[in-house]
Amino acid sequence: MTENRLNRIKESLNILKLKTIAAVLDDELARAVQEETPLTELLERLFTLEADGLIQRRIERRIKLSKMPERKLLADFDFSFQKGLDKARIMELANLDFVKRKQGLILAGNSGTGKSHIAKALLLIGCSHTYNCRYTTAADMLGELLAGLADDTMDKKLKRYLSPDILLIDEVGFDRLEQQSAYNANLFHKVIDGRYCKKTTIITTNIDFEELGDYLGDPVITTALVDRMVHHSIIINIQGPSWRLHESQQLNAELA
Repeated sequence: MTENRLNRIKESLNILKLKTIAAVLDDELARAVQEETPLTELLERLFTLEADGLIQRRIERRIKLSKMPERKLLADFDFSFQKGLDKARIMELANLDFVKRKQGLILAGNSGTGKSHIAKALLLIGCSHTYNCRYTTAADMLGELLAGLADDTMDKKLKRYLSPDILLIDEVGFDRLEQQSAYNANLFHKVIDGRYCKKTTIITTNIDFEELGDYLGDPVITTALVDRMVHHSIIINIQGPSWRLHESQQLNAELA
């Protein structure tokens, strides 16, 4: 193949935005000549590489749009430390069948027991399955929605939490909210009710459902909220030691 013809092919690939093929073309052509690869096999390999690259870029874009602060993997979770947790049940969740059923997932337990790790890992899997995903803490979500009430952008901001296929609301109960009348409970209810049986909501919390009324500032609205949270949701209570406390104790022991 002449250099001019190769350059024209590369120009066409760039116009068509076939970036991966353009990047590997020289190496793949040299490999095809060396191995006497049939033309159809070469084309199949090139287009497979392009398709894989496109899928990976889409996954990376979804991860970025999800606003996840960090990437967690189930492979990194220490199930041997959290002995009371059913590993098989968690790995079954990784199939995301509950997302297909539009079920919710509530991970409850004391701080440091791995709730957020598992939730973030599942959200990352959701991104890799090309679901639209969104991460937020409860405090950040309610803060943004309260700001929407103030500047009349409530509907626009609420849509950010209603539209994703999977919404992870992390750290419910972790930060003590400023009690602003019934707004916190009302806004939280709008999100849960708007997603109820339509989209999957993953929640991590370190407080009991009975304490949510105090946390959100309105026990009456919270009762209706909890009803929707619990119904059609998988609930997993993680009763075990704190991994962060364990790490701290190990570090102190090493320094002693």
